[in-house]
Amino acid sequence: MTASSVFSVCGMCTVRCPIQVAVENGRVSFIKGNPHIPAMKGAVCPRGAAGKALVNDDERPQYPMIRAGNRGEGKWRKVSWDEAFDYVAGGLSRISEEYGARAIAFSDRGGPFRDFHRAFLRGIGTPNYVNHDSSCARNVQHAALSLTGMGRKSVSYDFKNARHVVLQFRNIFEAVNVQEVNNLTDAMEKGCKLTVIDIRANISASKATQWMMIRPGADYAFNLAVIRELLVKRLYNEHVASTYMTGVAELEDFVRPYTLDWAQQETGIQADEIRHFVRELAAAAPAVIWHPGWMAARYTDSFYVCRTIYIINALLGAYGAKGGLPFVNTPKDVGAKGLNSFMDLYPKPAEKRADGVGWKYPQFEEGPGLAHLLYQAMDTQSPYPVKAYIAYRHDPLMGYPEPDRMKAIWEKLNLLVSVTFSWSDTAWHSDVVLPLSPYLERESIIATQNGLAPRFFVRQRAVEPRYDTKADWEIISGLARRMGLNALAFDRVEDLWKFQLEGTGVSAADFNATGVVPLSDKAIYRDIGEIRFKTDTGRMDIITKKLEGNGLMSLKPYVSPKTPPEGRFRLTFGRCALHTQGHTVNNPLLFEQMPENVLWINQKAAAKLGIANNDRVEVIQNGYSETIAAYVTDMIHPEAVFVVHGFGHRLPVESRAFFKGLADNKFMKGGLDIWDQAGGAIAYQEHFVTVKKLSGS
Repeated sequence: MTASSVFSVCGMCTVRCPIQVAVENGRVSFIKGNPHIPAMKGAVCPRGAAGKALVNDDERPQYPMIRAGNRGEGKWRKVSWDEAFDYVAGGLSRISEEYGARAIAFSDRGGPFRDFHRAFLRGIGTPNYVNHDSSCARNVQHAALSLTGMGRKSVSYDFKNARHVVLQFRNIFEAVNVQEVNNLTDAMEKGCKLTVIDIRANISASKATQWMMIRPGADYAFNLAVIRELLVKRLYNEHVASTYMTGVAELEDFVRPYTLDWAQQETGIQADEIRHFVRELAAAAPAVIWHPGWMAARYTDSFYVCRTIYIINALLGAYGAKGGLPFVNTPKDVGAKGLNSFMDLYPKPAEKRADGVGWKYPQFEEGPGLAHLLYQAMDTQSPYPVKAYIAYRHDPLMGYPEPDRMKAIWEKLNLLVSVTFSWSDTAWHSDVVLPLSPYLERESIIATQNGLAPRFFVRQRAVEPRYDTKADWEIISGLARRMGLNALAFDRVEDLWKFQLEGTGVSAADFNATGVVPLSDKAIYRDIGEIRFKTDTGRMDIITKKLEGNGLMSLKPYVSPKTPPEGRFRLTFGRCALHTQGHTVNNPLLFEQMPENVLWINQKAAAKLGIANNDRVEVIQNGYSETIAAYVTDMIHPEAVFVVHGFGHRLPVESRAFFKGLADNKFMKGGLDIWDQAGGAIAYQEHFVTVKKLSGS
């Protein structure tokens, strides 16, 4: 028996935890957290442990395929990689010749390994790169930029040293980042308080010092009242406010009407409870983390929820503080040279983006753009036709509202390509499927993790592919070679790594011992006084010209959320520790533990409808309906129902997930057009459904 061990990076979700993979006789035998990363404690989450099942799963794309019937019909022709590359490159070239390179669009799920394929897009000349972030954290990013001129990843979360952590748009114990979970757990054992503000008692709430059940859509009201209490009672850090912030006086005038008694009426949370909470925050400051959120694509004012969170952190002195939001360090900050970028090989395309970001919507960061506006542009063919679309490890038919409308829009495309390691609704509806090797069967480009102690890291291939699949760099190289982009046409990953590391003083062999190359031997905290914020004033600007100059308010008056009529509920969704969106529901190990989702419904609301726990119920919106089992509990707000996202698959190639559970995005009529105008993200939780007990249940 031959045995070996490989350091790699998990690919079961977007956290990408560092892992160590044990291999016996060419097969994965065990996966654990990289032991050289102390915060991992050798652990992985349930999804990380199920990576082995992903490799062994026979129900995934096993070879390149070209559609042989109508889109979505499920008729495929098996082809070689050469034929697949020729087909895709030929289609892209023809579309570029007829409509211009701007007619080509590309989406992915973001993350640290994008540089190579984004260089490919630059090489062919299209500006139309988007990622999934308008369905996730775009409001958070734009909120951070609006206050500091720096993105959300310019600060880290020093959970291990925190004294009070607040989770509002973040469910840390289910949307799992193993290092953050371990650090927060350590802090709580030392006395750190955890407050959860949510419409339901999620797992994070079950571990919290206090959970406040908030009325759906009233988060902004809660935050405004907190700010008022901090300012009026002088519980904030006056030195930070006067030295590093502008617009504090205007903020104090703005929040004056938003009293705790008013907030009680809006949120359902007692005024005394909020008052006590604010005093606890002030006592713990500056070692406070009010997390600005992960999935903040919820309401039409979620940008302002995230923005007020950042303002509260600033008022408490958390920016730059140990146990708060310390500033991350880049390689340059610690005297090291960063990786060479493939994107620098080609100029940024001068053409304006189809989604309007940067010109029609100058308040938004161009970067990953806004995918839902790209889909609208595909539909209207304005400002120009978009005729080719590559969905790269991305399933917008599961991740965005109105999948049937999206399919109709895509009928206007000449070429739809899916690069994927698992079947998805988008892959099933594509013209070409390019099968990506699962993460244990592929290498990736070297990436940088900025932080208190920045480092380089790399994903190594643990085992050879079981099927005729390829790594991401191999797929991009194959397409690049056929489109004349020879600088991106690599035959060996070692040559790709060599390009990235040139001049850094680091070699690929340096990763063998631990899987990472630290660029600093200790955590470096930079005081707020060392930072010049990237704003007009160089300070944190509460009133920002970028918003005001584009017809948006820096401080938006609160508008009370809609109250659903009797028998109707606001549809909400979220995560669990066992599944990653819709990508893992057919995974054999994870399916066995959670085969379908259930509908959380408040006990009193259910009683009025004659619904008991485990009854089958019908969920209805605009004539469309699905059935699901009810989970009756008093741990959810009576105005809302809740499901774990990612279920309701209807693909015959997924025998386990087939017709299991409810697909929430099919109950969002008009949802592509309902989005946060200030933050850019979709407003997923502005939809209402009717719930009825299923006859005979």
